[in-house]
Amino acid sequence: MENNSNTNRREFLKTSGKASLAAGLAFTVLPALAKKTPAGLFDFNADGTPFQQQPLGYQYNALEPVIDAMTMEIHYTKHAAAYAKNLADACTAEKVDTSSAKLEDLLMNISKYSPKMRNNGGGHYNHELFWKSMAPANSTTLQGKLKDAIEKSFNSVDAFKTQFTDAGKGRFGSGWAWLVLTNDKKLVIGSTPNQDNPLMDISELKGFPVLGLDVWEHAYYLKYQNRRPDYITAWWNVVNWDFIGKRFESMA
Repeated sequence: MENNSNTNRREFLKTSGKASLAAGLAFTVLPALAKKTPAGLFDFNADGTPFQQQPLGYQYNALEPVIDAMTMEIHYTKHAAAYAKNLADACTAEKVDTSSAKLEDLLMNISKYSPKMRNNGGGHYNHELFWKSMAPANSTTLQGKLKDAIEKSFNSVDAFKTQFTDAGKGRFGSGWAWLVLTNDKKLVIGSTPNQDNPLMDISELKGFPVLGLDVWEHAYYLKYQNRRPDYITAWWNVVNWDFIGKRFESMA
C-alpha cells in the first residue's frame, strides 16, 4: 500500500492548555538550541506544529529493499502516530501550550514532566527525525563539512560507521543509536534506552542529535527478525546525507 501525504496528516493535538512552557531552561543541554532552530527537522509548509505528526515525505515502499513497505506503514501509522497522540494527551494534561512552546525546550526540561511526556515526547521527536534522515537507497552522498568533521573525529568514515553500528548493536533491549554534536562542538557516538534522546536533561548522552537510528524491534523485525546487525548494515544505504549534512551545519 502506498502512502498518500494528504490522507496521512494527523491532527492529534486539540489542546486546551493555556499555560506557556516555563521561560528559561533550568538545565540547558544545548544553549544554542534556544537561539536557532535546527534546519529541516519540521516542515511547516504543512499544517500543524512540532508536536504533531508530519506527513511522510515518501511512499511506504520508497526505502525497499532495505525497509519493506509493510514495516514502514505499520511503523509510521501505528507506532509513531501513537507517540504523537499520547504526546498531545500529555500536553493537555500537563498544561503545555503547544501553540507557543518548543518541543526541544520541553525535552531539555523533561525531568519536570511525567513519564508519559518523556516516553511520548521522545518517541515523537525521535521518529520525526528518523523519517527525514532516510531517502531512497544510495540517492545521497556523505560529503562537505559533515564528512570532514567525521573524518577528523573518527579518523575515517568507515571507522565512524563501525563505531555507530556497534552502538546500535550493543544497545540492550529497545533504544536508539546517535551521532551527537556536543556543546563544545565535538562529534560523539552513543546510545539511549527506549525513546530517550540526547536533548533530555535526564540522558547520560547529551548534545544535539545529528543522526539517530531506531533499534526497536518494530523498526526491523518483519524483514530481519532478530538480526539487528543485518538491519543496521543495510540501513546505511538509505541514510539521507543531504538532510543530515544540513542539519549538522545548522549547529556546527
